[in-house]
Amino acid sequence: MPPGKKKQRTYDPAKIRAAVIAQFGHVADAVRELTPEQLARPSGLGDWSVADLAAHIAWIADSLAAGLARPPAAVPELTAVEWPSATASLAGKIAEAAKETLEGGPLPELYEHAGARMAGALAANPGSRVLDLWIGDMTLADFLVTRTVELVVHADDLGRAAGVDIPIERQALAACTRLLADALALKAPGGSVEVRIPPFAVVQCIEGPRHTRGTPPNVVETDPLTWMRLATGRTDWAAALEDAQVRASGERADLSALLPLMT
Repeated sequence: MPPGKKKQRTYDPAKIRAAVIAQFGHVADAVRELTPEQLARPSGLGDWSVADLAAHIAWIADSLAAGLARPPAAVPELTAVEWPSATASLAGKIAEAAKETLEGGPLPELYEHAGARMAGALAANPGSRVLDLWIGDMTLADFLVTRTVELVVHADDLGRAAGVDIPIERQALAACTRLLADALALKAPGGSVEVRIPPFAVVQCIEGPRHTRGTPPNVVETDPLTWMRLATGRTDWAAALEDAQVRASGERADLSALLPLMT
């Protein structure tokens, strides 16, 4: 390994697959119970309604199956930890795909089709392969980790907008938390600040003096859901500090200039 280059975190592929399928199932169960009034509410994401957001989540599963149906790519161009910074350029294209999905039929039917198609495609591809993707070719294992981020973030979005409680799979939340923490460390490499997101992740970031023992002088600590919302622009740094959802100590422990990592 080249000097200074950090080893990429690894994930258990079987657990990630199970978490993706289970988290999609939780969203599907919630969507089936939404009323027309709930579906018409604003999602809080641009001009999307709750129905638009729900369609987008169905598209997440369907697009995974579509990627597995295409011929594999030769070599990966993007790793999981690089994915968050690469998503901004696709926002418009993804929004159009979600709109087309919504027009494909009633949401419960879309979810049934997308869930079955995703589960079938994953069962037919138990090993590793490289997917040909809009964002850049990725291994299936890495892409599935990114699906935990999409599904956890949007399950949280959907639940808050529609006023329902959508369960979050622990394994999906753990992978989401770790990937976004590692993306921060990639964006601002260094060892002067320690970011703690118990019980799932601890990373060091930001150039400056590195501590070698004891309590580091610059520490940020928060919970996984708050971290996910900070990293994806659902809440901002100042608000999280004011509400005591984030604890930050030390002159370098201000992440406001680095967040969000993706939107």
